[in-house]
Amino acid sequence: MTDEQGTSGAVLVVGGGISGLTAALETAEVGNDVFLIEKSPCFGGRVSQLNQYFPKLCPPSCGLEINFRRVKENRGIRTYSMTTVKSVTGEAGNYEVTLEIAPRYVNSNCTACGACSAACPDEVANEFNFGMDMRKAAYLPHEMAFPRRYVIDKDALSPAGAEAVVAACKYGAVDLDMQPETVVIQVGSIIWATGWNPYDPAKMDNLKYGQSDAIVTNMMIERMASPNGPTSGKILRPGDNKEPESIAFVQCAGSRDENHLEYCSSVCCMATFKHMTYVREQYPDAQIYVFYIDLRTPGKYEKFREQRMADEKATFIKGKVADIIIEADGGVTVVAEDALTGNKKNQKVDMVVLATGMQPSFATGAPVGLEVDSNGFIISDFNKGMIAAGCAKKPVDVVTTTQSSTAAALKAIQISRRSN
Repeated sequence: MTDEQGTSGAVLVVGGGISGLTAALETAEVGNDVFLIEKSPCFGGRVSQLNQYFPKLCPPSCGLEINFRRVKENRGIRTYSMTTVKSVTGEAGNYEVTLEIAPRYVNSNCTACGACSAACPDEVANEFNFGMDMRKAAYLPHEMAFPRRYVIDKDALSPAGAEAVVAACKYGAVDLDMQPETVVIQVGSIIWATGWNPYDPAKMDNLKYGQSDAIVTNMMIERMASPNGPTSGKILRPGDNKEPESIAFVQCAGSRDENHLEYCSSVCCMATFKHMTYVREQYPDAQIYVFYIDLRTPGKYEKFREQRMADEKATFIKGKVADIIIEADGGVTVVAEDALTGNKKNQKVDMVVLATGMQPSFATGAPVGLEVDSNGFIISDFNKGMIAAGCAKKPVDVVTTTQSSTAAALKAIQISRRSN
């Protein structure tokens, strides 16, 4: 066990996505010590999986790179990847937090040369690309990974694979005997920036996810369109790599449904309009169909919506999808009732994109002492110095996430000043 002494004004930021990075930087740049932890092997969160932000449609890589550089240059921020909170004791201004660091099986000698991955014979589905391709058991999570250090999935490593990755590393960086580590820190407040997960589309039986390669999710389309994605930026139907001549978007896939997510997930309509842009750039003649309950693009996003709805090859159907029929030729037929005409709509397409909702990471349970609402979103308790930020607090887009995280940082700084 290691003790890392912070000050009474030190802040723990849990979660290393865009929310956590923003909160950590804003807090540290006014002089507070910050511990920034992330449970996965690298920082960047969901934003690192995106191809472009809306509405400007610029890649997130530049924003993340700037934040990573700021974190590396700020001596007030201590970063811990593959790390989770095991316990929290104390009170606002004086918390003792026990962290557990999972073994990476690659030490700080790693130069990210890739020799271990090249030598590794073992492959598993790549979770970063939602299983659309394979990765090695020794791997770099993605090309912008920070820290830029390989990680070994020991559970996926065969005895022959273990021997190969150890032999391949000339720097002695592979250490398959690493054990979990425990670190105890002292902080004044905690910012919970634990982010979100895509809602599991397999829970919606009528949408047939997993039963046809033609049925994908909005995040899968995001990865396909990304230059570093499984198809090198090309939107193709998984399985047979067909270039889609028609594509349907199914809105509110799980959201605004008392049997799944009772709330609006906020970003799904805008994400679909963004994905329409991706499709149109690659396939000028493709037919696009959007099945929706309501289209929600408030404020500054209205113009973005108007431009996409002016597409002559796009059809918008106000109606909730009742069923998706799998066809023998690899395509599917989307079945819905048009709420405006009352007519039943059967639309055959090459691909379907399910606009799955945002579910908070703590939907399945929160740490002891942390209060969450009925949907798993964290409720801030300023008296306790427990502050929610970004999508841990509510479903929001990237811009609103950074604003929320700046506000959380300000509150954490206020609490630290008050406790001194």
